[in-house]
Amino acid sequence: MGGSIRLFSVRGIDIKMHVTFPLILIWAAFQFGLASGRGWEGAAFGVIVTLLLFAIVVLHELGHSFVALRYGIPIRQIVLLPIGGVAQMGRMPDKPGQELAVAIAGPAVNLVLGIILVIVAIPLGVSLNLRRLMVGLQQMGQLDLNAVFSYIFATNIFIAAFNLLPAFPMDGGRVLRALMATWLGSRRATSLAVIVGQGLAFLMGFWGFFQGNLFLILIAIFIFFGASQEGQMSQVRRVLSGLRVDQAYTRQSHVLSPDASLGEAVHLTLTTFQSTFAVCDSGQYVGLLPHKKLVEAMQSQGGEVPVRQVMMTDIEPVRPGEELFKVQQRMAESHADTLPVVDGGRFLGLLTAQDINEIYHIAADHPEILNPSAGPHTS
Repeated sequence: MGGSIRLFSVRGIDIKMHVTFPLILIWAAFQFGLASGRGWEGAAFGVIVTLLLFAIVVLHELGHSFVALRYGIPIRQIVLLPIGGVAQMGRMPDKPGQELAVAIAGPAVNLVLGIILVIVAIPLGVSLNLRRLMVGLQQMGQLDLNAVFSYIFATNIFIAAFNLLPAFPMDGGRVLRALMATWLGSRRATSLAVIVGQGLAFLMGFWGFFQGNLFLILIAIFIFFGASQEGQMSQVRRVLSGLRVDQAYTRQSHVLSPDASLGEAVHLTLTTFQSTFAVCDSGQYVGLLPHKKLVEAMQSQGGEVPVRQVMMTDIEPVRPGEELFKVQQRMAESHADTLPVVDGGRFLGLLTAQDINEIYHIAADHPEILNPSAGPHTS
């Protein structure tokens, strides 16, 4: 995820903080300090409990991640955002049982943390007074051990309960889909889980509107669009499943030599419909020159600079036999619109987001064209 700062790593999983994360600390200091009338004491309380809260969020996401790793699912990173945290998986679990285990692992971590907090509170003489949280956040700003423990304990329970709501993108939505998929199949289960999630979001938004609760309305909007996005992703995965890169990529792509100048690249851009170029030496792929990189280099270095000085060599090529859906996910996550297709070091062509979009629409409307043996499409 762009704009993230690496904090540390756990079992090879990078824990990152998005650049907007400090906004939640500023909000917490204001909410518990100025807004509650407790001044600097309340502001300090807000910052401390928010940092502890996000430590719990990290443990929650690590719970998901460790179980996913057991199933061979790679975890790219965990990113902390002002609205929470997200573990970015290389792929979603293929089997309902795996998805159920991965989804339930996060709330299970919160349950264990709750038990630990109760055990630790006893020798410390701390009273976990949940009623203090229920009477309003304005009264939760006193900087003492009881107040901090009460807030963290209650918030930990809230995180578990909220994530178990049967709606995407929360864990409960994935639990619901995994349970239904065991007898309905993944596609039907996803459709029903999306309907349940959107229905729940509508009820929450309706209730929040008549109660004048803006926070509840925002949660409802978040759930509604999260469920819609999951449904769309399921559709994309279903359509692109089984398709390969060699069914989609553009074969007649212009290439540049490493010694070509940026001026030559610009001329080729202006005289063709191509804006991103593979850089090849005797037919062997050596790098990629994206359009954005070309424009930046032209502005800063001029047209006489050889391509080899500005080309990108860290972009991993794709192979012709790779599954198209996985490549599409990789492109979406890395915000790339073009990837080189390479086989044994030999450049074959370019795969663009437009290529994938075109084959998606063809496969969705006429699957028999790409797979004649599949027969008529039924839903």
